[in-house]
Amino acid sequence: MARLEAGASAPAAAPVARVAAAPAPAPGSMADDHGFSVLLPVYAGDDAAHLERGFLSVTRDQTLRPHEVVVVRDGPVGDDIAAVLARLHELTDVPVSLVPLERNVGLARALEAGLEACKHEIVARADADDISRPERFAVQVPLVAAGHDVVGSAIQEFEDDELDPGMVRVPPTGDEIAAAARFRDPFNHPSVVYRRSAVAAAGGYEHLDLMEDYLLFARMIAAGARAENVTEPLVLYRVGAGAYARRGGRRLLASELALQRTLHSEGFVTGPQMVRNVVVRAGYRLVPEGVRKVGYRAFTRLRGGYVPD
Repeated sequence: MARLEAGASAPAAAPVARVAAAPAPAPGSMADDHGFSVLLPVYAGDDAAHLERGFLSVTRDQTLRPHEVVVVRDGPVGDDIAAVLARLHELTDVPVSLVPLERNVGLARALEAGLEACKHEIVARADADDISRPERFAVQVPLVAAGHDVVGSAIQEFEDDELDPGMVRVPPTGDEIAAAARFRDPFNHPSVVYRRSAVAAAGGYEHLDLMEDYLLFARMIAAGARAENVTEPLVLYRVGAGAYARRGGRRLLASELALQRTLHSEGFVTGPQMVRNVVVRAGYRLVPEGVRKVGYRAFTRLRGGYVPD
């Protein structure tokens, strides 16, 4: 059942050309906007030190620096996070905009508020506890500027030490993206760069506990978004305590069932596909955490993820 996270169609984790030439951009889609924004949400459950490291990774450390960073504070935060937020502008010469939300509204609504505040058509997602590698934006942003609507990448897991990375999670590429999306999220959400207009055309982020990204990407694909993934791991993804616990439980099961009903009602998955997904994906949410972790890692290795020497 862990195949829901791994997927059988993803390519092997091997050095490859990044992607084929991008399709021509839609008329007027870029206008005269040659910049890009980074959208980074933070909430009370984040770690202040992780936030600072993640912020530096998308600003100071990038070979292609963003033109702004939009930080959404999703509700009240503790003193440690507040102190980091207060001095973000001291850490970089990249302009920083803070969008403070009075109460915690959840990731989907926080991202919608952030997208509204972004000044540029191209937006790169980042999470407060992950680390973007220096070449990330130099690889992905030109692909979006050249015509893609959403470009993700592989991610590499780590626990505490970013210099000791572990398993790589490789997403599907090309035509395999739409096929994989009928069974699993074809993108690693913290790695995506997309067009605001393409997100808006698909209806934007809709609140669906822990599943808002999958729902958005499925709707973007259904709407004809030009999608691609890069097989290089451009983001280091933190998998500390609780990472596997969050993939299961009744809370995520409820979201899983709601997601499948929505995808079926919108015609994105067929009846048999929905039944398969409920049996496999929902069943996966209910197995013990230890089983989920072992199975996930085993199948990820089989489909191209790997643990380097």
